[in-house]
Amino acid sequence: MPISDHDPSEWRDLNHAWWEERAPIHAASTFYGTGGVGLLPFESEDLGSVEGLSVVHPMCHIGTDTISFAAAGATVVGLDFSATAIDAARERSAQAGVGDRSEWVVADAYDASAALGGRQFDLVYTGMGALCWLPDMDRWAEQMWALCRPGGRLYVSEFHPMQDQLHDDETVLARDYFPVGGELFDDPGSYADPTAETSADIVVAFIHPLSHVITALLAVGFELRLFREFPFTVYPRWPFLEERETRVWSMPADRPSIPLMYSLLLDRPED
Repeated sequence: MPISDHDPSEWRDLNHAWWEERAPIHAASTFYGTGGVGLLPFESEDLGSVEGLSVVHPMCHIGTDTISFAAAGATVVGLDFSATAIDAARERSAQAGVGDRSEWVVADAYDASAALGGRQFDLVYTGMGALCWLPDMDRWAEQMWALCRPGGRLYVSEFHPMQDQLHDDETVLARDYFPVGGELFDDPGSYADPTAETSADIVVAFIHPLSHVITALLAVGFELRLFREFPFTVYPRWPFLEERETRVWSMPADRPSIPLMYSLLLDRPED
């Protein structure tokens, strides 16, 4: 639930403490399994084969999606600001048999290019639940551009900002769609293990309308190839969602269908 007794400008320290505490919880959870669980069907459809590509995944957490790319034949670099998460990702990549195609780096998303020495990649991937932790889309877009080689691609697979406007228990509007700054939340436990006992529970989240995300990426020079919205999500965000397929949760038939996820595929033109 939203709170007001902390300073949102402390977003980085608060969020870092939250993720540091939850990385080992997530690594041990059944939610994340024991390794890469594979890309979602729509992600594979959007991207096609990634075999032989160099892929960088900023904000990779414990490396689940990153490892999936390596298992599909890519050479990957995962980057996250949580050292505990990166340790877990490194161990999981070895367990999955892709340690020789995986590199793991501790760094903020806003420092990604410098942390990687200016290296550029065929594919830059940003996975689900990443953008809400960052306050500035323009600064983020600049880093995505710096990481992507000329002729390369950026792929964003994200939760739709529409779901952030809804009350956590009912499909009624409860928050502004257009941001007024970060919002503080008291968020104990974890989406991967709601029963986990935690102490670093205060986080700052940021809403980014789709227009802000897309405009920031176009402004740095990316060209939009694909934009899709989906009426499902990958976890039971609300208790009334129904699991229609494995890892596919949708609104019940008696409630309106709304966008819950989206994907963007963008090209960096050749110089």
